[in-house]
Amino acid sequence: MTEVVPRLAEVEADVQGLVEAHMETLLGVRFLTSEYGTGPVHGGRIDSLGLDENGSPVIVEYKRGTDAGVINQGLFYLTWLMDHRREFEHLVRDRLGVTAASQVLWSGPRLICIAGDYTRYDVHAVREHRRSIDLVRYRLFGSDLLGLETVASVSGGVPVSRRARRQPVAQAASDAQGAAMAELATAVDEALLGLGDGVNRVERKQYRAYQRLRNFACMLPPQYSKVLVYLKVNPADVDLVPGFTRDVAGLGHHGTGDLEVQLRTSRDVERARDLFLTSYAAA
Repeated sequence: MTEVVPRLAEVEADVQGLVEAHMETLLGVRFLTSEYGTGPVHGGRIDSLGLDENGSPVIVEYKRGTDAGVINQGLFYLTWLMDHRREFEHLVRDRLGVTAASQVLWSGPRLICIAGDYTRYDVHAVREHRRSIDLVRYRLFGSDLLGLETVASVSGGVPVSRRARRQPVAQAASDAQGAAMAELATAVDEALLGLGDGVNRVERKQYRAYQRLRNFACMLPPQYSKVLVYLKVNPADVDLVPGFTRDVAGLGHHGTGDLEVQLRTSRDVERARDLFLTSYAAA
């Protein structure tokens, strides 16, 4: 056996180039542009701009080692971004098309910091801000391996209290069947939020996403007789059960994920728990 020793990059640009070349795989973010100038008045350059799976604008800032200024620098650019929404939407339209530009989700812009390490003061500072911020530690191993570890993750949305989690995710239907499906959707919501720390919930019109660094589950509004959840699990690794799990790779649907899980009763939620955990761990 030979120990593969972890190391930092030689220069910050090496980390930036590696992440930008594989941003969707690593972060679930579509890359837009690099070193984006914020104009003569603001006088800055954003390391990377992107758009995540749910349409949220993303700023990515990099540091080779430990740098106390990375969070404040990122927040400085995030404020600029919120004041220049139309400029960002034009960039999205030019790079990803009109449809993507029309679906930008401004309620949850994100800052992802990727650095060699962070101090405990950095982690505390992130938890005091009302922005969506992810602190990610990187390490290079040997000549061809990269490790990413989430050190802290904070959602910029309103914190989900225990009482709020028990609220139906859709308005209660007038009929018993609709009320039962709303209750089932609430149970699924609690199960996904309860998988571990750092789960952010993102509300879109067509679906609700559950996100760590990337989406790991998307739940659609309840149908008449079932609740559909899409997971980031390879269907080839699952024994598909008709009426419960389905391979939807290549099929159009709202949300992200190639494995569809059909839930009709609370027992189905328990049956799906291992699949939920698998997708959560992969994210």
